[in-house]
Amino acid sequence: MKSNGKNTTVLVGMSGGVDSSVSAAVLVEQGYNVIGVTIKTYRYEDVGGNIGNESSCCSLDGINDARLVCDKLGIPHYVVDFTEPFDKNVIQYFVDEYLSGRTPNPCVICNRTIKWEEMLKKADLIGAEYIATGHFAQVRNDEQSGRYVVSRGKDANKDQSYAMWTLTQESLSRTIFPLGHLTKPEVRQLAEKFGLRTASKSESYEICFIPDNDYNRFLKNNVEGLKERVDGGDIVMEDEVIGKHKGFPFYTIGQRKGLGLSTPEPVYVTKIDYKSNTIEVGKHTDLMHTQMIARDVNMIKYSDWGEGRRVTAKIRYKDDGSEAVVYDGGNNSVKVVFDEPKRAITPGQSVVFYERDDVVGGGTIDQVIE
Repeated sequence: MKSNGKNTTVLVGMSGGVDSSVSAAVLVEQGYNVIGVTIKTYRYEDVGGNIGNESSCCSLDGINDARLVCDKLGIPHYVVDFTEPFDKNVIQYFVDEYLSGRTPNPCVICNRTIKWEEMLKKADLIGAEYIATGHFAQVRNDEQSGRYVVSRGKDANKDQSYAMWTLTQESLSRTIFPLGHLTKPEVRQLAEKFGLRTASKSESYEICFIPDNDYNRFLKNNVEGLKERVDGGDIVMEDEVIGKHKGFPFYTIGQRKGLGLSTPEPVYVTKIDYKSNTIEVGKHTDLMHTQMIARDVNMIKYSDWGEGRRVTAKIRYKDDGSEAVVYDGGNNSVKVVFDEPKRAITPGQSVVFYERDDVVGGGTIDQVIE
């Protein structure tokens, strides 16, 4: 935890959920000068879906709940409009990745570009030294290396360190995670103690700008003529056309259901070729690989990979992680070699490298090595 006191100002990202509400309350109790900020990341009329969905982190209900919590705590609350940088950095990235046959991870990009970079700009404008969020993760300064290190939160079921791999040393040096040492039940107990209206509020799971959780609808609504452009492409297995698909952006690696195929054995999406509008399917064994390339790599715990670092690598949020060695590939890329075959390595998703509970770094999965 950073040094506190009434002369230390912290900008707290307030989503209107219980986690960010308790983060603000804890910091107020510890003596920080707390300012609550809720970010508006998209225009509700643009994204479609259930725009009043109260479980969405950036919904209208979320903004109202954040304001009322700040009133309860006696701290100022502001709503800042980040719709322009969010559209440029997150929504366009999301669409472009799907149109390139990849499966994006928009929350990771949002963390780096919006919840940290844009928020730190606001912090600078008002003279705030730090920003804080309700994420279940921890950050510390390593005395030996001098680097700031992200590590897993205490609550293994809620740990969000996986989504922090893009954060820079500068961003981490100005970050506070008030909930990192708490479990979710403890957070709700604190919310009750502080008398916060969000104490029993349900979790937010969907992507904020797709409040109805319907990716297909969102893509069709935001890419003119998409359905006509991609519908009816070939589904191929072992160089033989065995069916037609409904558009390559609507599938992901490892998918089994919704393929519309009748085959003797279960088949899975193994490759997406956006250039030829083709989807390849295969057996479960065809999803297994031991090597991959990741790009746009960000180092956190160390400044380089040395001759290769042994890590535990997670290729998706719910992945338990697998033992691997990471080698510097040059041009901000790495080669990852797993000890055992890994299932459904998906281009576009994040691979995050751990050393025990510490995040060593991460990158965007670029390709599997056959």
